[in-house]
Amino acid sequence: MSGVQTANSAGWQRQMAAYLDFCRMEKGLAANSLESYTLDLSKFSAFVGTAELTGAEDLGRYLDQLNEAGLSTRSIARHLATLRGLYGYLLREGAIATDPTEFLRTPKQWHNIPKFLNLQEIEKIIQVADPARPTGLRDRAMVEMLYAAGLRVSELCRLGISDLNADLGVVRTTGKGNKQRLVPVGREAIEAVGAYLRDGRGVLLKGRASRYLFVTARGTCLTRQAFWKLLAGYGRKAGIFRGLTPHVLRHSFATHLLEGGADLRSVQVMLGHSDISTTQIYTHVMRSRLRQTIEEHHPRS
Repeated sequence: MSGVQTANSAGWQRQMAAYLDFCRMEKGLAANSLESYTLDLSKFSAFVGTAELTGAEDLGRYLDQLNEAGLSTRSIARHLATLRGLYGYLLREGAIATDPTEFLRTPKQWHNIPKFLNLQEIEKIIQVADPARPTGLRDRAMVEMLYAAGLRVSELCRLGISDLNADLGVVRTTGKGNKQRLVPVGREAIEAVGAYLRDGRGVLLKGRASRYLFVTARGTCLTRQAFWKLLAGYGRKAGIFRGLTPHVLRHSFATHLLEGGADLRSVQVMLGHSDISTTQIYTHVMRSRLRQTIEEHHPRS
């Protein structure tokens, strides 16, 4: 096959399935990432229809269509990364002679500065959870841990009971690509988790065993969707109505570290970014804050 095969053909479907199997077994991608890849490839197949793609120009039209549909540059960049992974795989397997994604330009994402909260807003969210209820103790501990360690929501929900070392003040988490990392955790988060373990977790489990740190009344771990919903509710109660998600707390973690003088490389390691270019978006956050600082404090601003 010299170009890109017809998207709805049986051969194309087999190649997509083979690539997803490769991502799962060889690259060790998490279920969430595989789900995103599958959705991206399904959307691409719908765009192609029965037409035969000829190269980068057709793929460029596809990305343009995503932009016209109102997708963010971050989402478009993810679609492009999915296509690059697919065609790189097909090239290595000898299914295509050239990679049509080689010269496609990645959309610039720097103008999409991540949302983040100030410390007072984070304190408000933490205080909303009711410590008189076992679920309140759990939720407060989860918010504290999310902000203290900058975890992804999937990493937070799937933490094991043995992943937190309270004596050393570190948490072990497994991120994208099944890669483990150790992240320091502050005293307040340790204390919140300790209160939950002492007065909340056992009440929720009712004598059952669970390997997860943060559990539901059924003894299972919280799902990503359930925690998103809980956090959004706490945000509304705290008076924060600007699209509060777990990723906002992760962004806040990184931003506050950099504001406090942390170096970019250390933040990269703690966030679990494989490429420092992913972490560099926070330098744009810092630039915007520098402008604000000059305007507020420079005598000739």
